[in-house]
Amino acid sequence: MPGRKIRLTSGSSLIIIGTSLTNSASKTIKVSGSATSKRNHNHHHHSTRSPKLASTSAVIHHDTDHLSPIFSNKAKSIGENHLYDRHIDEDDLNKTPFDIIEHDVAVLGDGKYLPPADSFDALQIGSERLRTIIAALHCNIGVSRDDLLRNLDYIASILEAVHQDETRRLMEEDDGALSEIEPDSVPNEVRDWLAMTFTRSMSTIKRRPSDKPKFKSVAQAIRAGIMVDRYLRRLSIDIKFKTINEWTFDVFSVNEFTSGQCLRYVGFELMQRYNLPNKLHISITALQNFLEQMESGYSKYRNPYHNLIHAADVLQTTYQIIYNSGLMNWLNDHELFAMFIAAIVHDFEHTGTSNNFHIQSRSDVALIYNDRAVLENHHVSAAFRLMRIDDYNIVSEFSTDEYKNFRHLVIEMVLATDMSSHFAQLKTMKSLLSMPENIEKSKALALVLHSADISHPGKPWSIHYSWTESLMEEYFKQGEKEKELGLPCSPLCDRDNTLVAESQIGFIQYIVEPSFVVMGDMLEKILKSLSVPDSELPSPSIPAKSVSSSPSPPASPRSLNESTTHQDDQLENGRERKPSSMTTPIGRSAIFRRPWAEYLKENRERWIREADEEKRRKELKVIEEEP
Repeated sequence: MPGRKIRLTSGSSLIIIGTSLTNSASKTIKVSGSATSKRNHNHHHHSTRSPKLASTSAVIHHDTDHLSPIFSNKAKSIGENHLYDRHIDEDDLNKTPFDIIEHDVAVLGDGKYLPPADSFDALQIGSERLRTIIAALHCNIGVSRDDLLRNLDYIASILEAVHQDETRRLMEEDDGALSEIEPDSVPNEVRDWLAMTFTRSMSTIKRRPSDKPKFKSVAQAIRAGIMVDRYLRRLSIDIKFKTINEWTFDVFSVNEFTSGQCLRYVGFELMQRYNLPNKLHISITALQNFLEQMESGYSKYRNPYHNLIHAADVLQTTYQIIYNSGLMNWLNDHELFAMFIAAIVHDFEHTGTSNNFHIQSRSDVALIYNDRAVLENHHVSAAFRLMRIDDYNIVSEFSTDEYKNFRHLVIEMVLATDMSSHFAQLKTMKSLLSMPENIEKSKALALVLHSADISHPGKPWSIHYSWTESLMEEYFKQGEKEKELGLPCSPLCDRDNTLVAESQIGFIQYIVEPSFVVMGDMLEKILKSLSVPDSELPSPSIPAKSVSSSPSPPASPRSLNESTTHQDDQLENGRERKPSSMTTPIGRSAIFRRPWAEYLKENRERWIREADEEKRRKELKVIEEEP
């Protein structure tokens, strides 16, 4: 075929991009003349190609062996015939993968000539556009919201068309003997009764040849629909988790998307980001079972505030603090795992009432723990009792010393969330900050978890206000229980007389802000003790996307997760972690962002304005009630 031009279709550009993702250091496409055995097999057939043509083909076929898994199926589905359709000039060959994917992303905005969603061509177009979106996310190339929604809506329409067609086929096809009944062999009423009673539909009667459905394989079509649906769901969960490293992470949105299962998804996502199940030999099944039981325990009393959303929020906030500060470089893998588990279990089976309520009402749990950190002791004790059951034993492979250290850290961190020890904890940490000695890890991690537990006033107003409403509702419900039991109404628990704005001003000014100031100073001291001259640092690795992938909602993480346990454990969340027995040195600068500071200030000022309004409303109410 001398003189014939070649083109790179959107599919072939994705192949090249896929190979580049396996080596993020590469910025250009290198054309190699070497051939694999597959190319040698086809060499005779294409012996008359131009040098440019042959070298370009070599790149595409040689690199398909090293494709990122997300592009591997795409690569296999594109044959050489797809490469010889349109002219490609020298400038196209010199484009980087990022240039090509940016071009493909631009094509997403063109929706004028898309084939109908129920046509055969739409399947291919929809698949290519979906993979372009996925590739753009991998390469951190922006896709406009309108283009993303329009294309996902188009792909969803394709799925709906396939689903409807194949559902009809599934309902019309029955493996039983009724499918052999001829159309006119029995009365209509009998046929209808047989169909309704013994089959899945009213139309299992054997059809005439002209009436046969157009699809030959129900199973294949259903599998295709499920596969594409999983891609869409995985894409969506990736978008939701894209901000998990950020202080402004919206756990409410994630909980809604995951159908009320955000704790298991956030928990598993963070575990996999650091490849902890593989490194610590934790059973994936046991971890999934454990997280599901955590959600069950958090839902036991249907609390407005102390529920699984709060647990997921505290977990993500804890992670964000150690991620943002670089504190994870101070921790080995067992300590990092202990921190995650402590955040997950810290309010497990919370009753929605305070320790004081349990003490005053002489509850069983108060009697068990002798009125001391009643709920906190129960949270950690119940979690460790759960771990004794084989199905939930996430520490079965720990050595005696590893388990002992893990248990010690978790207990210390969870018990430190008891608000009655708040001021003593801050006082102790302030004393440690004034001393030259290093800070004990258990005390440092305990303060991080405690701060994360009360962090919502340091979040954007919409998140903070949602949490405030939930917390006050829980307080008011406790007040109602106290009135029923003839107990004094606890502070902030009187629905009729509590000044919400005033309470939040005091909470921010005297509790939250001082805690975060001390925690920030503590982190800076720790990081300063770890810092080394920049000249002694190892060469930085090129940031990489997280090696993990989140399970696809609503509740089927097993099939997807088990494929992630053998990922490369050197690159995690774009950072290179040393083996668990070492501490990674960090740069000389030990100053890090304190994203909560500005939000604390803004929210306090807003509550002050709300308090003025609250005061005026109360005064008007008094005036109206006067005779």
